[in-house]
Amino acid sequence: MTAIQPHLPILIVLLPLAAALVSAFFRRGAGAWALAMGVSALLPWMAGTMLWTVVRSGEPLSYALGGWAPPWGIEYRVDVLNAFVLTLVTAVGAVIMPYARRSVAREVHEHQQAWFYTMYLLCLTGLLGIAVTGDAFNAFVFLEISSLSTYVLIALGRDRRAVLSSFQYLIMGTIGATFYVIGIGLLYLVTGTLNMADLGARLGPAYATYPRPVLTALAFVVVGVCLKLALFPLHVWLPGAYASAPSVATTFLAGTATKVALYLLVRLLFTVFGIGITFRALPMTAVLLVLAVAGMVLASFSAAMQRDAKRLLAYSSVAQIGYVTFGIGLANANGLTGGLVHLANHAVIKTTLFLALGAVYYRIGSVRLEHLAGIGRVMPWTMATFVVGGLGLIGVPGTAGFISKWYLALGAIDAGLWPLAFVLVITSFLAVVYVGRVVEVAYFHEPSGPARDATDPPWSMLVSMLAAAGATIYFGFDTRATAEVAGMAARLLLGGRE
Repeated sequence: MTAIQPHLPILIVLLPLAAALVSAFFRRGAGAWALAMGVSALLPWMAGTMLWTVVRSGEPLSYALGGWAPPWGIEYRVDVLNAFVLTLVTAVGAVIMPYARRSVAREVHEHQQAWFYTMYLLCLTGLLGIAVTGDAFNAFVFLEISSLSTYVLIALGRDRRAVLSSFQYLIMGTIGATFYVIGIGLLYLVTGTLNMADLGARLGPAYATYPRPVLTALAFVVVGVCLKLALFPLHVWLPGAYASAPSVATTFLAGTATKVALYLLVRLLFTVFGIGITFRALPMTAVLLVLAVAGMVLASFSAAMQRDAKRLLAYSSVAQIGYVTFGIGLANANGLTGGLVHLANHAVIKTTLFLALGAVYYRIGSVRLEHLAGIGRVMPWTMATFVVGGLGLIGVPGTAGFISKWYLALGAIDAGLWPLAFVLVITSFLAVVYVGRVVEVAYFHEPSGPARDATDPPWSMLVSMLAAAGATIYFGFDTRATAEVAGMAARLLLGGRE
């Protein structure tokens, strides 16, 4: 094992990529699922080992591809921040894979199931590549790998709107990728490098000489990445994509894709451009806070008006992305810690909620509110996990969601923006409204239609749901793996160039 550990930064990308190539040759979904299951079970150990190493040593891991030393060659660089994100992404993948076998068999045509797992592994490759790479253009390459496979995952849904939702995401994703690569091209013109650490060292002098190209590059990359992460009002692709995709794809994307895009935004703003350019040369704090608050409020109202539970949670995701962006915009220790903690906690919470809805769909073939009447009485374990996730989404003490909102409120107070702390409370009450709509229908109505004969899903699905619900509660009490690590990452980011 000691011989393998120095190569973990590259192996964590190569393993799912190689598995995707093998999976493409399977004719049946069972073999492809077994391969994806094995890979997904191994990856958290790799990510966790790297996280433990960088936390213990305080020094980042560096892996030079092809023996070319950075900044001339591509560098995979793992510090506390991206090790944290790698662990999150791989953990979500590992949790959903036992659930996936039954769910995918129910929702994806038999001849497309092996292709589904191939796309899942490719998407996983892209997301892990974005998180591990220290090269800005290499991040674009992995961004496109994850995006292209995501379009296919969405389109494989049996809902007739799945292809349209995939096409809408493709259009928006292409625009976002174009903006991003234009910004990176401008940075290369003024600095002559694409290595993120090297860019961070060179951009200060470059900004003094070429301020307009640097600020233009900042604007392009921020807009491009914000399209990918679905920051309000650039979120129009997300509700349709989440509502139309197969349940496993929705769960995986909600738990990982937007979180990795948020990581990339944080990396670019704090490591590449630095707080001196990002938050002083431009009113980036005001822009991010305004968009974050608008997303938190308006998307919550939109969620409360939905009749489809998956679409309801999709709009909720837009609001929760606003919470993370809120912490980024505050750009202080507590605020950034809260944003990073909420990035992880929201992934856990939304994984719980979408797994529960996927189990309901598995049994009754619908997640529209009018079809969920009394479902809590006949699927008690399923809806219990939904309630736990809903409490976490609201931010009830004793759940993971409370911890991150607490840090965000402290960050707002530290910044002298105490009215925004009340906005956090108000939007949490809005979450009570839309989560309460589902709970009220599920528990206080008589079962009708297909719901009368429904039962909890098979144990292979139930164990994933209970694991995610358990994590929602566990991280509400033990914050060492979330708040403490996020605090270390926040101090690292804020300790950069002033």
